[in-house]
Amino acid sequence: MITGKKGNALKAVVTGGAGFIGSHLVDALVARGDEVTVIDNLSTGDLRNITTHLDSGAARLVRSDLLGDGWQDAIRDADRVYHLAADPDVRASAGNPASVYDQNVTATVRVLEAMRQAGCSEIVFTSTSTVYGEARVIPTPEEYPGMQPISIYGATKLACEAMISGYAHTYGWRSWVFRFANIIGERSNHGVIWDFVHKLRANPSELEILGDGRQQKSYCSVSACVDAVLFAVSRTNEPFSCFNIGTEDWIDVTSIASIVAAEMGLRDVSFRYTGGDRGWVGDVPRMLLSVEKLKSLGWRPALNSEAAVREATRALLRDTGVIP
Repeated sequence: MITGKKGNALKAVVTGGAGFIGSHLVDALVARGDEVTVIDNLSTGDLRNITTHLDSGAARLVRSDLLGDGWQDAIRDADRVYHLAADPDVRASAGNPASVYDQNVTATVRVLEAMRQAGCSEIVFTSTSTVYGEARVIPTPEEYPGMQPISIYGATKLACEAMISGYAHTYGWRSWVFRFANIIGERSNHGVIWDFVHKLRANPSELEILGDGRQQKSYCSVSACVDAVLFAVSRTNEPFSCFNIGTEDWIDVTSIASIVAAEMGLRDVSFRYTGGDRGWVGDVPRMLLSVEKLKSLGWRPALNSEAAVREATRALLRDTGVIP
């Protein structure tokens, strides 16, 4: 068990802890004995994801919006903050940039300020592969120069990274930033697999695929993602540590569509493409992150992209009652 400053379990705060990735992180922190406080306004999170821990007393919930007040006291006694709360929709960020900025950047600065005032000096932040933009080096390493995000979402996450680095170096903190590939699995409520399942329910004979279906990206299971986060945090001790998390391969969108259709038992689905080399404004057609930095510490992804997609599809179908 990783111990806290006084030899006891860590007192951990997880913002967005009722969400997809956040709730899996809460599972892992509770399992190792940490005292967990979740801060979540439940706008995209689901209380059912953490009900077991709330009922057992292993975690407590502060239902609050980070843009408001009333949550700051939860950080006062914390050893570490895991900051996951954010607007996660890359595609929709082009339509509402000011709101995405507030939910991502302003909220992050408010968390940093609450930490500074409370004397909490450790933060773990979930970033994204979209900070790299359309990288010319693939697989893309953490040290890739001249990052130019092509989505509002990616830009806000890069701004958050910069603020975290500034606070960490200014005030002598430890910080960890994780740039995720596409994270998929149980409890997910958005993304390409979710879209395909719901489209095929509405029309089992035809599936609309955004773009030309040739977009190639890395997909990583949420369990592997959480394992990588906790693995890296326990093995690095710098003011600012940054790691990519993903698989070492990629899969194209048409292949994902074929897997989803097959797992739903559909054999005669026609694919209809909207055209173009990307699915939406800000979409990065080719994304594969280098995970050599994490591998050098001894971590390996448990599944490749195809296996992660198949596992995530089955989990979504179970969650929604399509298959037992």
